[in-house]
Amino acid sequence: MSTPTAGANGSQAKNGSKFGATFSPGFTVNVNANRTTNAPMQQGGSGPARAEHLLPAPEFTSPAQVRNYCNSLRAAAVTLSIEVAMGAEILKGVLAAVPDPEGRAFGSRVRAAKVARKLNKAADSLRDAAKNAAAAYSSFQQEYEEEINRVRHRARRPQQPTMNWAQQ
Repeated sequence: MSTPTAGANGSQAKNGSKFGATFSPGFTVNVNANRTTNAPMQQGGSGPARAEHLLPAPEFTSPAQVRNYCNSLRAAAVTLSIEVAMGAEILKGVLAAVPDPEGRAFGSRVRAAKVARKLNKAADSLRDAAKNAAAAYSSFQQEYEEEINRVRHRARRPQQPTMNWAQQ
């Protein structure tokens, strides 16, 4: 069995001593930046999502519209929460690669974490908004249960008359 030569695993032995070897792995950061334009969305085209397209119009003339609005808000907030949390992690990774000007150990990671912390708070707030949207519909159902049931009873289809074969 032969021993690897110096530098075979990416390290260089100093003065021939096997304990003086150092290992420095390569470090790569890949960032995919999606560039969008401010052009309005064309049919079949891609443009930025605008706020008025995330939620339905706030027309609350039926319980179904209240449910639809709350569900749309919840879904949008969950999606945005995930996107912002991912953005915070990507930002933290990119900023951690910037060397600390004072040369402190882990200084660049600490600085990156301080910056990304605010985006993480924004992601948490969006997650809370999703919870509150679901809670709003639940509260609506509880507060207006009597009115909903009254209309629900009236909205039922009339029973089809059953055929009584015994009666001839």
